[in-house]
Amino acid sequence: MPRSPSFARVPREWAAQARAALGREPTALVTVLATEGSAPRGPGARMVVTGDNQQGSIGGGALEYQAVEQARAILDHPPGAWRIQDYPLGPLLGQCCGGRVRLLIEHLDPDASQWIASERPIAARLLADRVERTDTDIPNTEPLFARGERPGVGATFAEPADIPRMPVLMFGAGHVGRAIAQRADGLPLQFARYDTRSDAAEMPGVVHADEEAMVACAAEAGRDAAVLILTHDHALDYRLTAAALRSAAPFVGLIGSRTKRARFLARLRDEGIDASRLTCPIGMPGIAGKEPDVIAIATLAQLLTLRTTA
Repeated sequence: MPRSPSFARVPREWAAQARAALGREPTALVTVLATEGSAPRGPGARMVVTGDNQQGSIGGGALEYQAVEQARAILDHPPGAWRIQDYPLGPLLGQCCGGRVRLLIEHLDPDASQWIASERPIAARLLADRVERTDTDIPNTEPLFARGERPGVGATFAEPADIPRMPVLMFGAGHVGRAIAQRADGLPLQFARYDTRSDAAEMPGVVHADEEAMVACAAEAGRDAAVLILTHDHALDYRLTAAALRSAAPFVGLIGSRTKRARFLARLRDEGIDASRLTCPIGMPGIAGKEPDVIAIATLAQLLTLRTTA
């Protein structure tokens, strides 16, 4: 059943750039619709492209280079023309765990660009010759994913907002992992979700990766990222914890009991690993309960405190 997601205000910087460019020359707009894995920019990141210039960024590197090429190619088509492109992140960006980015690339129509100046929530509907936008009577919209069938003619979706999001690497897509992901919609968090089990390949938004790739990914977590570890395997949990604590990540959260924490701390100490950044159990103190939904809400609240105090 289609649902109406949370909407955010259209960011102003890209909008000003697009309006200025439209006043001078044919202009394309590149929008990140959805991501999977460790994407350089989250949904809503936008880039304004003209024949010899670009403003904004969707993350740089080979991904951005190819997107600019596609944007300039679409300028050869009539205003309103659009296409949706999928890019695998691993081969393009050399990322250990892979992932995907789904982009909307369109030739902006100067005669139908009033939506760019709107500060109201925007819904987009894909028509054969243009992208129709409205900021009134928002219809039900389909959730956007980076994998699976691409949105086609007739699809309606919320314009994603480019808000500052804290990267969160989440290892494990079981009951608690799914609950966290389901309740994170609209929050200023950018999740990259990984799991080793074969059925993860069928889960929207989850990267199916082997243990070695996941451990390597945890070891590369950046200083702006949080790490959550909640797999089905205690041995893998330990490997991920040790790797994440060797990374630059300021927060490493591990699901488990105080007994599990004590055992892990003893092993980490024996290996000479500083565990001062380890949080186990995860979740805001004072919120008790073992239900996945309770753990999810407590964990999301804890992540939001990290973001606001950074």
